[in-house]
Amino acid sequence: MSTSSHTKKTSWAGHVLAHGPSWLAATALFALMVMTFSDVVLRSVFDNPIEAATELTRLFMAIIVFSSLPIVTWKGSHIVVDLLDPFYSRFLARIRDTLIDLICGVVLLWPALRVWQLAERAQSYGDVTEYLNMPQFYIAYFISVSAFLSAFVLLARGILRIFAPSRIPLTQSQM
Repeated sequence: MSTSSHTKKTSWAGHVLAHGPSWLAATALFALMVMTFSDVVLRSVFDNPIEAATELTRLFMAIIVFSSLPIVTWKGSHIVVDLLDPFYSRFLARIRDTLIDLICGVVLLWPALRVWQLAERAQSYGDVTEYLNMPQFYIAYFISVSAFLSAFVLLARGILRIFAPSRIPLTQSQM
């Protein structure tokens, strides 16, 4: 295998890792839109709504939110209130942001672990969704893994802020 083909595979894998969650969220959003439109039409025209619409909405929303969470976290695109930013020097803002990333990363580990435990319990009990009879542990494991990834991303951002601040993506307000 030549060096250029190896590089191409690596960049393809990196592309999938970087954009795969966004495509998953976009696909779930599109499916949610189609399902909602269909439910409204079936309810209004035929007086026969989709019975599992509420259940599917919950599942799609979980997929949309939690597949996006690690990417939003890495990019620093969370909603922030920056009322006090003008009072911080560049150095103090870097210390503040480092501490926030590290503390949030550590704190997020607890809910990620707790959801993992709840997924294990749902799996052992055989819990399924009400209408579709889908095992509930799948979505719980997905949420947990996403929360773990987001926690590790926050910790990585905090560490990078200390040792390689130029590697941190700029937020919209910093551009």
